[in-house]
Amino acid sequence: MDAVSDPSNPSDPAPPSADRVLVTGGSGFLGAHCVLALLDAGYRVRTTVRSPARSADVRSQLAAGGVDDPGDRLEFAIADLTSDDGWADAVAGCRYVLHVASPFPSAQPKNPDDLIVPARDGALRVLRAARAAGVERVVLTSSFAAIGYGHAPTDRAFTEEDWTELDSGRPLSAYVRSKTIAERSAWAFVDTEPGALQLATVNPVGILGPVLGPDISTSVELIRLVKEGRLPRLPDVHFGVVDVRDVAALHLLAMTRPEAAGQRFLAIAGEVMSAQEIALLIRGHLGERAGRRVSTKLMPEWMLKAAAPFSRRVRDALPDIGTVRRASGEKARTVLGWAPRSRDEAVLATVDTLPTYHPRRR
Repeated sequence: MDAVSDPSNPSDPAPPSADRVLVTGGSGFLGAHCVLALLDAGYRVRTTVRSPARSADVRSQLAAGGVDDPGDRLEFAIADLTSDDGWADAVAGCRYVLHVASPFPSAQPKNPDDLIVPARDGALRVLRAARAAGVERVVLTSSFAAIGYGHAPTDRAFTEEDWTELDSGRPLSAYVRSKTIAERSAWAFVDTEPGALQLATVNPVGILGPVLGPDISTSVELIRLVKEGRLPRLPDVHFGVVDVRDVAALHLLAMTRPEAAGQRFLAIAGEVMSAQEIALLIRGHLGERAGRRVSTKLMPEWMLKAAAPFSRRVRDALPDIGTVRRASGEKARTVLGWAPRSRDEAVLATVDTLPTYHPRRR
């Protein structure tokens, strides 16, 4: 393993280039931005892909982000969340791990375990391999989904002290369950397994921002549908927004700052937004001619209920209609000095980069 500095000795600071960081899922929306942020900060990066062909997707996204040739500072490892194969090689020689990869489908599966099992078992595979390789810290990408669901209605803002209540009896999607179970399992692992491995988690709300390639998140897909006028009526949904570049920056802060060890950090830029607010923002940004196709009309609840028997996506959305879940990003700001862009900037950066690509949902 490459030599690294002793973090307890300020007189022995190694430059970031002496450290290698593993990013799981580097071909994904957030994963690619994490790789970009690390390369920009001077680190060497290894990223996992499920097949060798996916390395081209990573390189094309890096080029779109302004890094044409990272040279020998970028490596690839073949590993999948559903198998033990490849993870020992993936973490070898790494000081830090950003575990970003996780299933996030555009529609909920019929069998919740199709999401829950790979999310939970994949996180544990990464942690076991990291501990065995002597990795200093793992930063796990969790979600607000592991914080703000299953609770009784409340006007207060949720914080990192909150956990989604899996046994509340309120309807929870497979995705919400998967993120909660995966993060709970990760914390249980570092609390009960021997070793010095540190853990921090980043819990973002809906991630938007510059699109670098065809793999887009469900949040970005909503922006695309609104921009292209494919939603003649908008659901009455509200959600937090954060720019993908700021989520990547928060991962780096959680990776290196001593005070981040053992902590969760909720990532949100400002107050939550409604789908209608987002549509109005996009319409104004596009101008009179291009914005004409953007609908700002709300879909009545009775219409959604009528469509629910015929659409699994609509059925999944029904529990969130009219629900506002506020969240606070104050901890990341005060503890780590995180300073995110505005929510409007995150939305409009998405709008401005979408036309370049033919989206492929992940």
